[in-house]
Amino acid sequence: MSTFDVKIRDGLARTGMLRIGDVEIHTPAVVEARELFPSLADRPFTNLPLSAPQSDADIYYVPGTDPVSFHPLAVCPAVSGDVVMIPGWRPVLGDARRYVEYLAAIFAGTPPDAARYAPACALPSNAAMLIATGFDLFDYTAVDLASIQGKFCMPEGEFDASYLEKGVCGCEGCRTHDLFLHNRLALEREVAVVKTWIAAGQMRELMEQRCRLHAEQVALLRRLDRSPLSAAALPAVRSSRFLANSAESMTRAEIAFFAERVINRFVPSRSDVCVLLPCAARKPYSMSKTHQKFQKVIEGRAHEVIITSPLGVVPRELELVYPAGHYDVPVTGYWDREESAILTGYVAAYLAKHRYERVICHLEGGAKAVAIAAAEAAGVELEVTCTDDRPSSPDSLRALNAALKDCRKRRNDPVRGTLAWQFGELVDTKGWMIKGRYPNQKIYEKKTQMFSIDASTGLLRPTMEGWKFLSGYRVRISDGFVPQGDILAPGVASADPVIREGDEVLVEGPGYLATGKAAMGAEEMIRSSRGVAVRVRKTKKS
Repeated sequence: MSTFDVKIRDGLARTGMLRIGDVEIHTPAVVEARELFPSLADRPFTNLPLSAPQSDADIYYVPGTDPVSFHPLAVCPAVSGDVVMIPGWRPVLGDARRYVEYLAAIFAGTPPDAARYAPACALPSNAAMLIATGFDLFDYTAVDLASIQGKFCMPEGEFDASYLEKGVCGCEGCRTHDLFLHNRLALEREVAVVKTWIAAGQMRELMEQRCRLHAEQVALLRRLDRSPLSAAALPAVRSSRFLANSAESMTRAEIAFFAERVINRFVPSRSDVCVLLPCAARKPYSMSKTHQKFQKVIEGRAHEVIITSPLGVVPRELELVYPAGHYDVPVTGYWDREESAILTGYVAAYLAKHRYERVICHLEGGAKAVAIAAAEAAGVELEVTCTDDRPSSPDSLRALNAALKDCRKRRNDPVRGTLAWQFGELVDTKGWMIKGRYPNQKIYEKKTQMFSIDASTGLLRPTMEGWKFLSGYRVRISDGFVPQGDILAPGVASADPVIREGDEVLVEGPGYLATGKAAMGAEEMIRSSRGVAVRVRKTKKS
């Protein structure tokens, strides 16, 4: 009998606690499979290939127990807490298309709170990618085979055994000239490294780093970015840094998610005049000296929109929201053709959706070229105020001021825009006040607090009074379920399908109301039998 509790999620990757009898394993982990699963020695047809046809699956598929085998063409009887073994995964490692297809089948056909075991697969060079795609448990078979073949294993790849003598590693195996021990320790060390990156919320950054020396992993990463599976596992926001240091950073699911909401949910504070501004190294932008100059000149006479790579469009109201307030990129002043094409699409879609009477382009370099191309695609005429390619120069600032000479000052409403992006609803915020020092602020209607800003993510946290203005993002608990602190998944009866990990939610039940943050997405809440679904911040008897 086994149990499995997920502790931390980072996309498809996760850490957890697996208990099998008296054995506790902090996952992801490498184990001695023969000791942990002795029944495998006597189980027939354990290695039915994933590519086997339906006729073979009907005859030869033996699910077994401890662990339960999986095959994409058979019904897997695994339940919450089981270990699900995916035999025959090694041949899939070099085929990105099949990898993603089978991975989708695994996620659809097994409980989200079951541990996933990939036998005979893990090497130091692929462990990060295996964990990043949702696997929790591994064995030593692949590294032991590499040792027999005289291969020295590292995260960078597999090399000749002579590397044992080159001083590239100082582990006990290298010190004692034991290739088997080195390879096992290298795998354990890589898994431990991955755990720390998951805990930091930066598994993607590690993936982009590790995949660089393996063409098949780059191909897999690119396919994953374009798959619904990756998008579905995406949290609404994070508080960790977002490092965009490679070409693959441009296709991260977070970027498309943020941009889609900016285009289709967000509503600008005003629609008469828009100023397109360059980004800044400091986040949020308004804390930078350059943007403080821009704001001093604009003085509320236009809607401020930042054009940036890799996000495309960041309205001033959303500058604190992840990933706008968290990303960092290498600054070269040059945007390559593929990057420019992606960003032009985002900017054009924004300008086509949100029709301003005037659009002022106060940009330089690649951002300016993108804005010009996007405006042409959207049928928008640009007014260029930066002619010396120095947006913060005195001449450029004077030109911007002159362009806004006859424009009326208006109060910017960041709360309305953020609520639209976050909850997809337009709220009448007339008369509301923002108090406190940015970004640690609270929003009031007269003397009643409605929301507070979560400075770590940029989201608005509704109070019970604030929830009265919103209709979605509800979690319903089952009749008879009495919460004691956080809301556990077994007690969830239903959840708004749009809820993602990190979203602010309202929990409702007979005589019970609570506001808090979703710890898992809506589908996982419904399908899981273990784990925290909502981390409660405040409760109220209804």
